[in-house]
Amino acid sequence: MQDLYTITELTKEFGVSTRTIRFYEDEGLLKPLRRGRTRLFRPADRVLLKQILRGKRLGFSIAEIREIIEIYKTPSGEEGQIKLMIERIHEKRRELEQKRRDIDETMREMDAAEENCFERLAELGVSQ
Repeated sequence: MQDLYTITELTKEFGVSTRTIRFYEDEGLLKPLRRGRTRLFRPADRVLLKQILRGKRLGFSIAEIREIIEIYKTPSGEEGQIKLMIERIHEKRRELEQKRRDIDETMREMDAAEENCFERLAELGVSQ
């Protein structure tokens, strides 16, 4: 493992833009070292970026990611962080399940509306 990473190295490794990494820095999630205008990221920053990107893939907001990261620094430490992560995952899962039910219902309504349209066209003697 390297001692320090450049922003370019991290963008290549994680497939994100420099703008994305700068955004996380602006949000206070990443705090790279500075040598002039060059940002240098420690191994801990690299791990943190990996966690941030995982959180985004799971649908967490920046605020939720910040909360999960910050709890690590409290007395509950990693245990508290893991428990909070489990709680947030359960919340996201419930939200996604509700969205799935909503989409399924909308699809059924669209199917019914489409079928009504076809039936009316047939009543009018119009071929489809």
